[in-house]
Amino acid sequence: MYYGYGMYYDPTIILVIIGAIISGIASLNVRFTYNKYSKIRSYRGTTSNQVAEHILHAAGIYDVRIERIRGNLTDHYSPNEKVLRLSDAVYGKTSVAAIGVAAHECGHAIQHSEGYAPLKMRAASVPLANIGSWISWPVIIIGLALGSTPVAQIGVFLFTFVVVFQLITLPVEFDASARALRILDQDHILEGEEHRGATKVLKAAALTYVAALFTTILQLLRLVLIVSGGRRRD
Repeated sequence: MYYGYGMYYDPTIILVIIGAIISGIASLNVRFTYNKYSKIRSYRGTTSNQVAEHILHAAGIYDVRIERIRGNLTDHYSPNEKVLRLSDAVYGKTSVAAIGVAAHECGHAIQHSEGYAPLKMRAASVPLANIGSWISWPVIIIGLALGSTPVAQIGVFLFTFVVVFQLITLPVEFDASARALRILDQDHILEGEEHRGATKVLKAAALTYVAALFTTILQLLRLVLIVSGGRRRD
């Protein structure tokens, strides 16, 4: 539909706005929660990297390096390199939040060591997700410009790879957090209020992945509506 001055009004933009709001709230929540519990020092005074080393060795993992990486909450485990990287905000810190995050990344290392199926599936889906993320929009635009609905639909199909990747990511992240919290409790690394604080930090982090999935689904819905609208105009 056109409204004055030849400008095209795209009603599906509301889906982008909703997704941005949801993602923003999830991001703010995890930062607020982390900052809150980063001020609470663990009773034992053990640093996050010491906890990570303990968890890895207790799981029989001795070939994973623990490194420091720049940034804030840029922590991750690299299966290909067998490196567990802790950010400046986490590495060497004794806070409940830092220990929780470090334990979560150890959860991924343990998943890798055990051959956890969803982790393998996520790794295998990365190339397809990248293709869907980079190529879907250009294909859709080309299809609409040429008036070819089938071509545009191919672009929509490619974007579903991104949705599938986000969907597979959820059990991987939830399981890593569950493993981390269980180990922190069983090994008495964090107890009582400390453990509850780490739980809140990891739950807040998990919600960012839920928000990412929901936002991606909204993007897919938008693409479907755009292509469907183009087909009707044909």
